[in-house]
Amino acid sequence: MVERDNERPRARNRQPRDFLGDRLVKNGVITEEQLQEALANQGFRKNERGLIGKILIELGYCSESDIARVVAEQAGVDFLSLEEFSPDPAAMSTVTPEDARRYNALPVAFEGDRLRVAMKHPTDILALDDLRILTGFEVEPVVVVDNELEAAIRRYSHESVGVEQAEEEELDTSDDIDPMEEASERPAVQLANMILSQAVSSNASDVHIEMHEKYLRIRFRIDGVMHDIMQPPRRMHASLVSRIKVMSGMDIAERRIPQDGRMTLRIEGRTIDVRVASLPATFGERLTLRLLDRSARMITLEELGVTPKVLEKYQASVDLPYGFILVTGPTGSGKSTTLYASLATVDRTEKNVITVEDPVERRMEEISQIQINPRAGLTFASGLRSILRCDPDIIMVGEIRDSETARIAIESALTGHLVFATLHTNDASGAVSRLTEMEVEPYLTASSLACVLAQRLARVLCPHCKESYHLDREHAEKIPDFPLEEGEESIELHRPHPGGCLRCAGTGYSGRIGIFELLIVSEDIQKLTLERRSAGDIRRKAIEEGMVTLRQDGLAKVREGITSLEEVMRVVI
Repeated sequence: MVERDNERPRARNRQPRDFLGDRLVKNGVITEEQLQEALANQGFRKNERGLIGKILIELGYCSESDIARVVAEQAGVDFLSLEEFSPDPAAMSTVTPEDARRYNALPVAFEGDRLRVAMKHPTDILALDDLRILTGFEVEPVVVVDNELEAAIRRYSHESVGVEQAEEEELDTSDDIDPMEEASERPAVQLANMILSQAVSSNASDVHIEMHEKYLRIRFRIDGVMHDIMQPPRRMHASLVSRIKVMSGMDIAERRIPQDGRMTLRIEGRTIDVRVASLPATFGERLTLRLLDRSARMITLEELGVTPKVLEKYQASVDLPYGFILVTGPTGSGKSTTLYASLATVDRTEKNVITVEDPVERRMEEISQIQINPRAGLTFASGLRSILRCDPDIIMVGEIRDSETARIAIESALTGHLVFATLHTNDASGAVSRLTEMEVEPYLTASSLACVLAQRLARVLCPHCKESYHLDREHAEKIPDFPLEEGEESIELHRPHPGGCLRCAGTGYSGRIGIFELLIVSEDIQKLTLERRSAGDIRRKAIEEGMVTLRQDGLAKVREGITSLEEVMRVVI
């Protein structure tokens, strides 16, 4: 007689054992005849006992998922599909990749104070006890398909070793990381590495670590929009914050006042500069990490979304031997990126180019870049004065924050320098009025200002899942400045697909594009400036002279299918 999987002759009056094959038959997954065939095959494999499930899969009578579901039923635990459920990075970080491979187990989620662990052998009491000690949580095993578990462990191992702190001469590395402390805070080290690695792979610009009354929340800003990523247990907050503060050279003992720090990391072959800011809050410190990819390629003005007509006019101003060029917009609208792209078009060999920034976001060759340091007395104003003594041809001021900086920048433009700067205003015409409000005399502004470029960033529709729809003329006419052609009754537009796709992480958008408004300072606008006319008067005159407004540029990109109507309405007032 052929024995079943690990089956032994049963003693009388004993409860029959619950065999895998019998339960598969009972659940209707396979037939009795198919089970007998598999048992017969097992009988010929004398050195491969205990592989009845593998044989059934090879014969095509059931799938790995069917086997896993029955194993879960036998063990009295839940079954989980990792194809339909994404493991929580915070949960995974409670074990090391080595431990995950050793126990064939991977934590996948938190259930209150319990840790759900995907296991190959959910009834392995010794492994469960070890995992309970290693993680510090009560462990609740779940069963997953073997190949899904192996793939998840491999992926986790790759992500965990992808973060390496780079040595930088300009970094203050006097506070080295204590290996003993790092070992004792292993879950926090793993979690910090996973957060940073995932942020880089998601192209996040910012990471927010926020402590709330009942939970700890990790959020990423991707394409300008915040996304919830994970909610680790509250008790991991202190160790996670301490780990990141140590990495960024901050004082881990000081929790009462805000701090700033920075670090340079190598993640997946990319060099990432990270600026860290801590802020004491009601339920504990919150951290904000700004990620800057130093190895990213310089983006051109065309790639930023500047239309050929606007680019031609803007480039003419950039090519001037002297003058004042302003780039305006709210925080996070891409002003610095536009300035770097503008500087990339000038001849940096024959021209002496110097910048003063806070911080230096991108290092450029053949350019002298100055990082302000208010504690040492180096501000935008004092840095700008020093630059003027170094025979510059082109100057870039990271941001005009006060009247002194504005006045020095404009006077520099009047004395034969080409000056680039950023300013926080809602539109291009508002920049002229803002300079007057900053106590800059209108005659200085009118004489020096060459152009003002206002901008916003709008998310680009995912090319893989965006869907088309038609907007009728009646509704289109209700949208101010919507570009309609004569006799056009129906307009084909595009919008994000509900739920998105895997390529866009379910958002429906992938990447961002600029929306621009270029105001060229003509003689008429100079006259209006000298007369201290309002921003509205200057805007109307600029439109008469052919200025394309932010709304018009955004709606033109909507018609081209680049972005959605809702997205333009979100970013343009």
